[in-house]
Amino acid sequence: MSSLVSPDIVPAAGSPSPTGSGPQLVIVPAAGSPSPTGSGPQLVTASSKPSVSVVIPTLNEARNLPWVLARIPQFVDELIIVDGHSSDQTVQVARAVRADVVVVMADRRGKGAAIRAGFAVATADLIVMLDADGSMDPAEIGRYAALLGSSFDFVKGSRYITGGASDDLTWLRDHGNRVLTGLANAACHSHFSDLCYGYVGLRRECLPLLDLTSDGFEIETELVMRAARAGLRIAEVPSHELDRLSGASHLRTFRDGWRVLRTLGREWSGWEPSTAGAPVEALRRVSYQLSSDEGTRAPADPMLPLGDAAVP
Repeated sequence: MSSLVSPDIVPAAGSPSPTGSGPQLVIVPAAGSPSPTGSGPQLVTASSKPSVSVVIPTLNEARNLPWVLARIPQFVDELIIVDGHSSDQTVQVARAVRADVVVVMADRRGKGAAIRAGFAVATADLIVMLDADGSMDPAEIGRYAALLGSSFDFVKGSRYITGGASDDLTWLRDHGNRVLTGLANAACHSHFSDLCYGYVGLRRECLPLLDLTSDGFEIETELVMRAARAGLRIAEVPSHELDRLSGASHLRTFRDGWRVLRTLGREWSGWEPSTAGAPVEALRRVSYQLSSDEGTRAPADPMLPLGDAAVP
């Protein structure tokens, strides 16, 4: 297997960042290694910046969406909420907070079904998916967009590499994730650091290569395995997982862990070494600066954004 390349990400002098809060980003390959496009450092400029769609699967997240939607960066071109038939006012709150939101009703239950439905309607060049419970900070979207705009095909967040962290992982989930990540690495001859984390970005043009079919939380594993199997250029970026703002997690540790394990076995059995196995680019030196002004990070009263449209 080829050795890892750890490109540095540094600001371009005098240019705005993709999030509008600091310098713009240039991805400079490590000394002696080729750039992702083979043409030198890649600058994400205003004129060349690809469009970005954000897909957020939801199920009864009316109290959490106001914080999440308020932190979507201004450079995002399309915001897609996929609702899994919520019994609260998730859809009404989303439309009240963001008039431009695209709402899709999932025809099947499960996170994977919702994500696939969102991917199917996304129109931008790049797609970033994240959760609606406030555990993934939308301010990090710029990390994914910058790398995807610099010729990486698939970018996944990691809570374990330098700069990543989690406020939410229990001992059981942490150790289960580490075991499953090790199995995935053995299956696809790679070295991912975090398998079961759903903060992911990809180029829309790569979707047909992935041919996603999963309906549940195992969609995250299917995405990673099929991206490696397709030989996509993959990057990991640090991500800080926060506590869920409110409500109970929809994840069921043993049930969903078994589904992930079954997905790993299926993908492993269909592995084709002659056409797969692109190494992961370990991006451990990332020069991003997120805004320190996060405002009040707390669940919202769903009635407030609805105003007169609130249902008694």
